[in-house]
Amino acid sequence: MKGLLKSAAVVVGVALPVVLVAAPAQAAGPKGDDVTVQHYACDSTVVPPNTDPVSAITGGTSGARIRTGSSTSCTPVGSLEPSHRLDYYCYTLGNDGYTWTYLRDVTTGKRGWVRDDLLPNYGSSSHCPN
Repeated sequence: MKGLLKSAAVVVGVALPVVLVAAPAQAAGPKGDDVTVQHYACDSTVVPPNTDPVSAITGGTSGARIRTGSSTSCTPVGSLEPSHRLDYYCYTLGNDGYTWTYLRDVTTGKRGWVRDDLLPNYGSSSHCPN
C-alpha cells in the first residue's frame, strides 16, 4: 500500500506543473470554474447572506484590502492583518476573473470584499446566491 501512495504522489507532482503552466495568468482558482460572473459593484448596498458555516478564521495576507465591491478598483474600507479573526459570508466570481469573499473582520468590525488568493483556505467555500 505504501508503494502505491508514493507512486501516486510522484505522478501528481509531475502532472501539477503542466496544469499550472497551462492556466491563464488571472485564473479564478479552483472554485471559480463552475460559477458565472456575479460582480458586486463598488459602494453597493447589497450585503450577501452569511451562508458559510465556518466563522472566525484567523489570518489573511498582511495589508490585504477590504473593499466596497468585488474589484480592486473599489474603495478600500480596511486592511487585514495575520492576527485578525475573519467571518466569511460567501464568495462570488468578479468580472476580473478572480473569486472574492465577502467577510467581516471580527477584530475591527469592517465588512466588505477581499480577493480569495489573499485569504486563508482561499476564502469562503459557499457561493453567494444569485
